[in-house]
Amino acid sequence: MNPLKYYMGVDGGGSKTYTLIADQSGKIVGKGQSGNGNHQTDYEEAKHNIRESVEMALNQAGLGQSDISFAYFGLAGADREVDYQILRPMIAELGLPHHDVNCDTMIALRAGTDRPYGIVLICGTGTNSAGVNPRGDFYQCGGFSYEFGDFGGGESLSVEAFRSVIRAWDGREQPTLLTEMLLQEMGYDNMSTLFNDCLDEDKMPPLSTVKLIFQAAAQADEVAIRILRAQGVELAKTAVAVIKRLGMENEKFDVVLAGSVLTRGEARFIHPYIEQAVKDCAPSASLAKLQVEPVVGAVWMAFEADGNEISKEVYDQLRAVSDYSLV
Repeated sequence: MNPLKYYMGVDGGGSKTYTLIADQSGKIVGKGQSGNGNHQTDYEEAKHNIRESVEMALNQAGLGQSDISFAYFGLAGADREVDYQILRPMIAELGLPHHDVNCDTMIALRAGTDRPYGIVLICGTGTNSAGVNPRGDFYQCGGFSYEFGDFGGGESLSVEAFRSVIRAWDGREQPTLLTEMLLQEMGYDNMSTLFNDCLDEDKMPPLSTVKLIFQAAAQADEVAIRILRAQGVELAKTAVAVIKRLGMENEKFDVVLAGSVLTRGEARFIHPYIEQAVKDCAPSASLAKLQVEPVVGAVWMAFEADGNEISKEVYDQLRAVSDYSLV
């Protein structure tokens, strides 16, 4: 009887790093979780967190590095060759004998569609997008910060909400429900205290501010709705840019929506702008909200990198991983 093979997938994002280990049947045997895995934010922190997540999963599975047949890493910040020159040695230090590194966009795309091609829009802590056409051509659009053309993601949306509250307080913006929500979220009694403390101590709103925008929008707050509309319109422009660059206007494919803003926020405030723009550009395309962890896509890519076709059993086992609280 052949010994079991084990496959590892790692999703290193801007706020969390997840690791999953599955055996050849798709049964999950080890999980790991840590913080930021983006080397562009903090190299040493990302290196520590990726290692911590991997070692946690190995320990839970009772396995060593040499027991892993293939490990696939999808990492935020793996955008250009200069990034890979940093990341390949970092990942090699983990001691996994067979592994590969790719951008986290690719594992999200793989997790969200059964086709070998398509487009993915990621809107979590930040934003990124990419696509692969039926010929195998790849194109990434964005992921390089506001100064280089991006807009949105949790960090930017939190700032937009914060600015709107400040502007409502000083008279430059209309009143918004976000004011009381943000005061409570950040622990202040009044706007004057919030303003002066944040200015003096160089404080910024927490990422949790994003949920407040959706809550206010659900109560018909015009300011919150406008912020989310701007995010939807921007993501729509990005999707169209990728479709046109890859010449996919006449193809049938999925546009995978990934990241917490797109998968956990209320869809009606963002998705319709993306859907309409995609339909206008590529009528046969469909939106597909990511239903499993992006890290599951990394596990599937580890299977495939080791020369396996993924069976229905493996798909079904790993599709059961739907909770973002992996450990």
